Amino acid sequence: MQRRSFPSLPLALVLLLGCCLATQANRVYVHPFYLFAAENVSCETLQTEAAKPPRTLALAPLDAGVLAPDARDPAARDAPPQNVTQRTAVLAELLNTLGVRLYQALSTKRGPTNTLLSPVNTYGSLITFYLGASVKTASSYQQLLGLNRDTDREDCVSLVDGHKVLKTLQSINSLVDDGPQDEIVTQVWAFAPLGAQISEDFVQGMQDFSDVSFTRAVDFSQTQEAETLVNDFVERTSEGKVKDLFKDLSPSANLLFMSSFVFKGNWKTAFQPERTSLQEFHVDDNTTVMVPLMTHTGPYYYFNDKVKRCTVVKLALSKRSYMLLVLPNEGIKLKDIEGKLRSDVFADWHRDLQEGQLELSLPKFSLSSVTDLRQLLANMAAELEDRLLGSEAEFDRLSSSKPFTIDKVLNKVQFEMSEEGAESQDRNQDVGVPLKLSINRPFFFSITEGHSNAILMLGKITNPTL
Repeated sequence: MQRRSFPSLPLALVLLLGCCLATQANRVYVHPFYLFAAENVSCETLQTEAAKPPRTLALAPLDAGVLAPDARDPAARDAPPQNVTQRTAVLAELLNTLGVRLYQALSTKRGPTNTLLSPVNTYGSLITFYLGASVKTASSYQQLLGLNRDTDREDCVSLVDGHKVLKTLQSINSLVDDGPQDEIVTQVWAFAPLGAQISEDFVQGMQDFSDVSFTRAVDFSQTQEAETLVNDFVERTSEGKVKDLFKDLSPSANLLFMSSFVFKGNWKTAFQPERTSLQEFHVDDNTTVMVPLMTHTGPYYYFNDKVKRCTVVKLALSKRSYMLLVLPNEGIKLKDIEGKLRSDVFADWHRDLQEGQLELSLPKFSLSSVTDLRQLLANMAAELEDRLLGSEAEFDRLSSSKPFTIDKVLNKVQFEMSEEGAESQDRNQDVGVPLKLSINRPFFFSITEGHSNAILMLGKITNPTL
């Protein structure tokens, strides 16, 4: 049978990784597949599924009075933060590359509105479904995720260990949590019909992917009652952070899936509250709003990119994470900058940063966004959604019920920053004459874990008041 592949991936990605990693003198290049390969890996034919059915679990019925999360191994929950390994660094490259592509598709679809996406969270959702996919569908996942083995025959697929990937994602999050300043909290929910048997692998994957997980069985035959029950349960178990997102449920639904990724951060150096003032923010050529702009004067790493016509500023968040803030030059549209983004652009910007004195004014903002993953994949390419979650996707390893479909996949991402900082400003320092930079028009930003270089969040602010 003919193998289908996605444009520009994975061959270009493999070449990019090869160039980046092979040039590092102290690191021998290893193809991503072999870093995450399953034990005793073998080529599984596309026509023949695994002989034995998946080991499954019966889900507890959803009870509004029982809010306890799924039980998990305490040793896994309390594991110490991991160091950066070759596996971590390679996975960071993969999720960054895919994350930028997903963000561009999302931003283009949403147009001039505030937008937020977490590459880590989205990659984790996809790998969780990979655990339940048939061999044919798993092949499509591996191609998108950059994890396929190039040497396989056209009629078979060598599978990676999805649990290794998910645990590596969690180790990236643990790098950020290594300290009291910044925190990442990931929650996952899955709802299946009463009596459904869900694979142990999938349930374990949800735990690998998250800090807290909830799997429950629901009677979908009464759609309105099911919708109310599910949404109320998610709201209560998320402490009110996730509300009323499941709508238009089908009585024949097989699986509803929801993830919540919350980043709570603090600036490494505090802004000066007495200098916060209401100032104009130019949403577009015809719209201006008044917003509180925080101001801080001090040393920053920044770069004026004359080719892409923007200014890039690095803002330290903690000892392990930072924000790259990208402000288009006057007269340049934000979408023109976003259209040129590639994962290597961020590395180039970071390399070109130089330290100097800035009087930086930045709007106070927090941001949240909900993404329908099925719609996001369709925005990239209709056939992509069909193969991974839609009409052509097969999930024989997810449940004993066949056919088993993924009905809804929603990702909620929230970014919260405090005006305060881990360190107070030294007001007695001699800063000379700083360059003034006011972030008073639409801008783009990324949040990066500085040791693995994994992009945790990509977002744009077009109107801080929304």
